[in-house]
Amino acid sequence: MTYETLEIESTRGLRTIWLNRPDRRNAMNDVLISELNDAIQAAIGDGSVRIIMLAGRGQAFSSGADLHWMKSGREMSRDEASNDAGHLAHAMRALFESPKPTLARVHGSAFAGAMGLVSACDIAIASEETRFCLSEVKLGLLPAMISPYVIKAIGERQARRLMLTAEVFEAPMACRIGLVHESVPRDELDACVGRIVDQLRLGSPNALGECKRLIRDVNGREIDDALTTMTAQRIGAARASEEGQEGIAAFFEKRKPSWVADGG
Repeated sequence: MTYETLEIESTRGLRTIWLNRPDRRNAMNDVLISELNDAIQAAIGDGSVRIIMLAGRGQAFSSGADLHWMKSGREMSRDEASNDAGHLAHAMRALFESPKPTLARVHGSAFAGAMGLVSACDIAIASEETRFCLSEVKLGLLPAMISPYVIKAIGERQARRLMLTAEVFEAPMACRIGLVHESVPRDELDACVGRIVDQLRLGSPNALGECKRLIRDVNGREIDDALTTMTAQRIGAARASEEGQEGIAAFFEKRKPSWVADGG
């Protein structure tokens, strides 16, 4: 499918969704958000796709919401505004719950809603000069839709400071607080992302998806009999699965498992 605000690339199971409004620093308007939802769902539903990556063309990952678009919606009712905002919420939830690993390649800036996209991805790598900001309160707004993902990524204590001060901070700090996993020089960004992608390609598709589900189900749970039983059942199911059997066989036969041998 051809998009107005996105560019799609597919290489060896990696589906890269490029935000492609470079003249607007990839600011998000209704068209981009709608197309992003569609592209994420298409990637999740495509059996040839094993990894989903978000990236931005031009000078920035994304400057957040397009204020010109938001200005045009000033006459919306509260319900209309809520429904309009819900489209971005759906995109972030799709990234967070995707059975396929999601990766954010971040450079330039990631403000407001763009920080939500970064936080919703499983892994985020940023170039050192990248600037981040939860700027909503300066506009009389709230980082409401992105808050579940930002708070999960950086914790409540850091979220209190950054959401309330709306201060700008750079990638090294983003790395320290857990928003991104690595902060690298700009000319090393693609190499770093490439290494992560290569590591993800070694995992079995089903195990990667089940691992994501396991993390969601275990996080915050009390370690009790129910959790112990659930985790034992999960590993039992994995061992008995077709990919589990193939992975164990490949290890003992000193060969690559099928998902790697097939070019994954």
